[in-house]
Amino acid sequence: MSRKNVLFIVVDQWRADFVPHIMRAEGREPFLDTPNLDRLCRTGVTFKNHVTTAVPCGPARASLLTGLYQMNHRAVQNTIPLDRRHLTLATALRDLGYDAALVGYTTTVPDPRTTSPNDPAFQSLGDLMQGWRSVGAFEPNMDGYFGWVAQKGFPLGERRQDIWLPEGEDATPGVTNRPSRIPKELSDSAFFTERALTYLKGRGGRPFFLHMGYYRPHPPFVAPAPYHNMFEAKAMPHPVRAADWQHESQQHPLLDFYLRQTRQASFFESASGHGHELSEADILQLRATYCGMIREVDDNIGKLLDHLEETGQIDDTLIVFTSDHGEQLGDHYLLGKIGYFDESFRVPLVICDPRNMGRNGEVEEAFTESIDLMPTLIEWLGGEVPQVCDGRSLTSFLSTGKPADWRTELHYEYDFRDIFYSQPQQDLALTSSESSLCVIQDEKYKYVHFSALPPLFFDLQADPGQFRNLAQDISFAPLVRDYAQKALSWRLKHADRSLTHYRSSPQGLLTRDEQGSPTSLRTRPVVE
Repeated sequence: MSRKNVLFIVVDQWRADFVPHIMRAEGREPFLDTPNLDRLCRTGVTFKNHVTTAVPCGPARASLLTGLYQMNHRAVQNTIPLDRRHLTLATALRDLGYDAALVGYTTTVPDPRTTSPNDPAFQSLGDLMQGWRSVGAFEPNMDGYFGWVAQKGFPLGERRQDIWLPEGEDATPGVTNRPSRIPKELSDSAFFTERALTYLKGRGGRPFFLHMGYYRPHPPFVAPAPYHNMFEAKAMPHPVRAADWQHESQQHPLLDFYLRQTRQASFFESASGHGHELSEADILQLRATYCGMIREVDDNIGKLLDHLEETGQIDDTLIVFTSDHGEQLGDHYLLGKIGYFDESFRVPLVICDPRNMGRNGEVEEAFTESIDLMPTLIEWLGGEVPQVCDGRSLTSFLSTGKPADWRTELHYEYDFRDIFYSQPQQDLALTSSESSLCVIQDEKYKYVHFSALPPLFFDLQADPGQFRNLAQDISFAPLVRDYAQKALSWRLKHADRSLTHYRSSPQGLLTRDEQGSPTSLRTRPVVE
């Protein structure tokens, strides 16, 4: 290739089991269609067992864009700052000579030690992570999008978010099969796509790296016409949940908190009631609407792919498609991305290498994590993967497949300390440092360790829905011990190693790789 381009597509809140290509690979009939994601799956590698290592948006994107586990970057919740010392993907790209362009957002709160407390960034969930250059702003407060809508001549009311209410004066807020008030030509997906195409066409053929963000299928759960009724509720998979929410709440104190406290208003404009009050019919309609939102994003991705094909740039462009986190969609009576269930953490990943490395269309079952994408992108562009990265490059998966020493478990974390819109810490009588959990799981078992609450242990083969906690079952005590030890070893192995590869010596400063091989950094001879 004469040049190298990257289109890095990051959607928001798309869970992994809503990928038709994987459904077909498993012999299941898809309940939605995504023709443009299918285009990518046919020409790339689709990763079946991929997770974000943290939720919600802020921690998830911090891990995605630094290659660090949450225990190292410590932007542990939305509203929590990201330490400025951390190397970001954008900074690494600039070192490689790339303009780190971004459409969308990163949900990053700046380091208060280097940013004035009067900065408006501290009045919202976040601003843009250091190093990125916005070519299609959404943060803070979605002003960029709402300004674009107003400039297009669409009337915005005093409450701008009312454009996401269901169409019609008689419409009831909440689960609906009605379209949103905003037409698809003026949706946020259309806005992001226009901004991306403007940027790409303005490059004049020069190499590019574009972090292409989409807000959907993030709530509010309402889709513009014709996507609102493109899929039928009766075709949707039924929610995985117990007979009633009270039974679910008995599994763990944290689950009980979210079942008691999650409100529908966080997911549907002006709705009332609790999330657990949604009926199964409501959940099926919600899922049909969610599929419509996915299809709208898919159609917009198609416009980007068409442009790259028409200009011949597709032959020089690595395309990565993923999501920041998943969505419960009524499973276990939950909405959103919270807790420890798979639905919040498993996300899609498709990588299309223009070099056509021989695995086109394949579905890879190895365990991969969001922290792997930063080293993958840097290595593909010819850079050196930073010592501090917790993730590993996936480039070998695009040609020869899984390395012999690849990880055998998935790992992810969740921090539930109090923030302004959720206070589980106070409800559970914990300190901030006690309000956290980590998960380690493989094909057979899943272990959830809490800092100050009882653990969970699931037999995934006998109980794939994760209803029966076996942590206190004496017959499973040896396995619980083994997985607790695995979790501890994982944390020890990935403790911050920013400077641990340096050594002073009689010969001067040395560095050592993971295998212990030394390299001298000295540029002048030692004076005896």
